[in-house]
Amino acid sequence: MRIAIASDHAGFALKEEIKKYLAGRSIEVTDLGTDSEESVDYPIFGRKCGEEVASGKADRGIVCCGTGIGISIAANKVKGIRCGLCTSVSMAEMTRRHNDANMLALGGRTTEVPLALDIVKAWLDTEFEGGKHKRRTDMLDEM
Repeated sequence: MRIAIASDHAGFALKEEIKKYLAGRSIEVTDLGTDSEESVDYPIFGRKCGEEVASGKADRGIVCCGTGIGISIAANKVKGIRCGLCTSVSMAEMTRRHNDANMLALGGRTTEVPLALDIVKAWLDTEFEGGKHKRRTDMLDEM
């Protein structure tokens, strides 16, 4: 599995922790920035990660900003992206099971690292259920 990852300055520290976790699982990671806590604009990085996933260069993407809200909005502007902002393990499981989310958004200022890593694990390990949910994700992709 190939994961693209990106953040703004407020999500940088969390992005770095997630990269370590992914490396520990022998998952290939493409870091699309940012590379410090110096202020940057989250739309640039949400879009960059979304485009990496939509193009097929990465299987899935993870984005982080202060709350996860702004960067998830940016990622979802890219055609073919279904980015879910998750604040619990249950949300991560459901965004995969029912929404086939190909991107995950997290808040660096709102989610503690241990919980964030549990969310990432659940999101990576949960399969899409298909069935009636496939019809619905197809509808989303047509929008």
